Amino acid sequence: MNLAFRTATEGESDKPRLPGSLHLHRRLSQWLELRADGTVLVKPGKVELGQGILTALTQIVAEELDVDPSRIVLLPATTGESPDEAVTSGSLSVQECGMALRYAAAAARGICLMVVAQASGVPVEAIRIADGRFLGPDGTELGSYAALAGRGLLEVEAPPDAKPKPAAERRLAGSSLPRIDLPAKVFGQTRLIHDLRLPGMRHARVLHPPRLGARLEELQEGPLPPGVILVRDGSFLAVVASEEALAEAALARIARRARWSAMPPLPADTAAWLRDAAGEDSVVAERGEPSAAPTLVREFVRPYLQHASVGLCCAVAQWHDQGLTVYSHTQGPYNLRADLAKALQLEPERIRVIHMEGAGCYGHNGADDVALDAALAARALPGVPVRMLWTRAQELADAPASPAMWVRIEATTDAAGRLTHWRSRVHSNGHSGRPGRGAVPTLLSAPLIPGGRPIPPAINPPLAAGGGIERNAVPLYDVPNLHVAMRRVTEMPIRTSALRGLGALMHVWAIESVMDELAERAGMDPLAYRLAHLSDARARAVLETAAAMAGWSGRGPGLGLGLARYKNSGAWCAVIARIEAEERVRARELWLCADVGEVINPDGTLNQLEGGALHAVSIALHEALRHDGERVLTDSWAAYPVLRFPDVPRVNARLIPRPEEPPLGAGEASMGPTIAAIAGAIHSALGVRPCRLPFTPENL
Repeated sequence: MNLAFRTATEGESDKPRLPGSLHLHRRLSQWLELRADGTVLVKPGKVELGQGILTALTQIVAEELDVDPSRIVLLPATTGESPDEAVTSGSLSVQECGMALRYAAAAARGICLMVVAQASGVPVEAIRIADGRFLGPDGTELGSYAALAGRGLLEVEAPPDAKPKPAAERRLAGSSLPRIDLPAKVFGQTRLIHDLRLPGMRHARVLHPPRLGARLEELQEGPLPPGVILVRDGSFLAVVASEEALAEAALARIARRARWSAMPPLPADTAAWLRDAAGEDSVVAERGEPSAAPTLVREFVRPYLQHASVGLCCAVAQWHDQGLTVYSHTQGPYNLRADLAKALQLEPERIRVIHMEGAGCYGHNGADDVALDAALAARALPGVPVRMLWTRAQELADAPASPAMWVRIEATTDAAGRLTHWRSRVHSNGHSGRPGRGAVPTLLSAPLIPGGRPIPPAINPPLAAGGGIERNAVPLYDVPNLHVAMRRVTEMPIRTSALRGLGALMHVWAIESVMDELAERAGMDPLAYRLAHLSDARARAVLETAAAMAGWSGRGPGLGLGLARYKNSGAWCAVIARIEAEERVRARELWLCADVGEVINPDGTLNQLEGGALHAVSIALHEALRHDGERVLTDSWAAYPVLRFPDVPRVNARLIPRPEEPPLGAGEASMGPTIAAIAGAIHSALGVRPCRLPFTPENL
């Protein structure tokens, strides 16, 4: 997923640094509210995407305030009410939101303790808190959070000297509290946006152009089912009806009547196109001397990848006298609001975006796009809530794709086989087409309405925020001479944006593949070769633990390994894969070990690591966007195969506990190492080194 990169606003940079997003939103009342019924309202700016973040945030706040987790009430991220934490992405929710809430809750606890101490005459150090009640040395109740509600105690900036509990005193953080979002999902209660029903709501479907940049040239006249409203705004076409079936039937009719402008053909040879495409060149990292004559030169290619979200993109919009309300499963409510405002020429304050969970996502899918589609359809029916749902074909073909990438690596070793020089280059479109980050809206339908401008090429997150194209391009291994360069390709025939892991998936695989081959040339075991080039103690620990879990020392054919520190600044993860190669390659078992620093919810963290690994198996063995030069062909589950349940490998996962270390996030750390481990296992089994994703029989 893409990073939520931001800069401090004027006047903030000279203040004491506060943890996470609290540095940008310093008032405690922006995060917490004590309520008279004994509950605590928590207002996170990060959103639940199926990763269990709301459970972890509940644990963090309950821990610091000494209240039962059942007393924590979480407000859905809502513009104007929640802090603007940009985008929920990049495995950063605990670091940014969780650490902000930990510090804010500690500050709130300290303020309340002082108030109770002053009122009771009991010293602060003699007061203990039990489920929100303040107790004196003899057990006498001195007050409670509920009794302090409404007094405005949190209408202050967080003090720079608040003291969160030390790791040794934490009881909730580090335990596997059951997921608070699952019961409603299991029992079919209204939690997902797809289930939202408002009084008088109508149903809408949209007709997107067959290609990015195409315009509607003609719409032949013809009848529509009774009660269906056709919405046309420039090249934007949608239908609104009282029932979903009517809207779907009407969409099929107008699709046959619409004629769109022709577009230049899509690149037939992705690798050749990427090598030669124009763009912006830059140096990512450089140290030591210029590269010597290479011992090994290898090139790697990956195709465009699709999000393939199981749940269809959906939004509900309603226009009213105050402006516009949108219910959305966006990753960034404020970012979405910014682009809706630009596209609709409306003041941002007149737009309210309320987050509702979708069916999860793996980065920037069409959740933001469908929100504009809903708003444009609803504008034709003021006061009426309109629910817009994409079709499966739109979900697969119209959401932003993860960019195709080309990587070239030149490695030089000395006579003993030790690395002396590393030189690499990567070409790719940008990895962030998210809304709210530029003057021109990036929402799919924004260019179609009168006055709309073409969607600009995807940008690249800065390296300080984890990078995109160059994410994990710098090897984790010790090499004295290094040169890493990149080109952001500025021609964008297919709309691209962030997919879980961004460029790390490509680079970790490429780096690990080269390390495997260098080990073979040096006559060394791949594990031993890596350890010989690895001074990072935490990296060595996860690698050695994963190897021990898999019994690497006596390995047979079909085993491979991968290692990375996500973004070179996040979690460490090592993966060993066992594959079987028959009519096609199947991953049968994975062993993974990760160091994510402090773990708030071990079960949730392991779920994230395992889920990322399985996603990587799907990408490694199955996934690729295909087109015929005119349109995307992979617009159904039959056309875009993903990992199926019978082929899911057994996953063995372990965490290295480090409660004293900062949390680092887990959702993306296992992906690159898993792809790399599968590639190594393929060479072990077949003697072939994969150089093109996915690892299908055709590409091998």
